[in-house]
Amino acid sequence: MSKQDRFPAIILAGGQSRRMGREKTQMLLGGKPLIAHILHRLRSQADPVWSNAPTDYPLDLGLPNYPDPLPDRPGPLAGVLAGLIALEQHGERYSHILTVPGDTPFLPLDLVDRLSAEATTGTIILAASGGRTHPVIALWPRNLASDLKVWLDDPDHRRVFDFAERHPRVIVDFPMIKTEMGPRDPFFNINTPEDLAQAEALLQKGIG
Repeated sequence: MSKQDRFPAIILAGGQSRRMGREKTQMLLGGKPLIAHILHRLRSQADPVWSNAPTDYPLDLGLPNYPDPLPDRPGPLAGVLAGLIALEQHGERYSHILTVPGDTPFLPLDLVDRLSAEATTGTIILAASGGRTHPVIALWPRNLASDLKVWLDDPDHRRVFDFAERHPRVIVDFPMIKTEMGPRDPFFNINTPEDLAQAEALLQKGIG
C-alpha cells in the first residue's frame, strides 16, 4: 500500500486498566513504554497515526491527540468516536480509520493491508484470531460518526459489539503464530503482570 493510500490509525489509550492496577500503556516492555511498541508497528502501515489519550497523559508521543469527547472515560467506543471526529476534521480525504487498543504490542505488520482489502463504504472491518473477534481492532467507516454520537448518549450503550452489530460488518481472521513457546495470538494483549512477563519473554527470544 502506497503512503497516499493508507488509512489513518488511532491508538486507544484512554482505558483505566483496572485489572492491571496501573496505566498499562505507560508500562515498560523491553525498556520502552508499551504504547511505543504499538506506534512502531503502526508507522509502517498507517498514515497518519493519532492517539486517544487523556489530556493529562504524561508521555509525549509526538502525535496529534484526540481525547474522549465524553467525560469519565466511558470505554473504547468513546475512543472510536474520537477517531471518527478526527476524520471529519480532515474532510473527505479518508474513508475509514483504524482503531487499536493500547495494550497489544505485537500487532501484525500486515494488519492494515488485510483489513483494507475488505473495506467498502459503510462497512466495519473487524479483526479476529483464535476463534475470537477483536472489536477494538477494526476499520471504522467515517459515515458512522453521527450514529455513534447518538448511541453513546445512552449510558447503557458501551459495548463495542452492540454498536458494531447495528451496521454491515466483515470479519477478517488472522492465523495464530507458531513460536518455540507455542502458538501466539497476533493480538496478544496485556492485562495482568503475568501477561507482561510473557511479553518480555517473547521479546527476549526475538519472537514478539
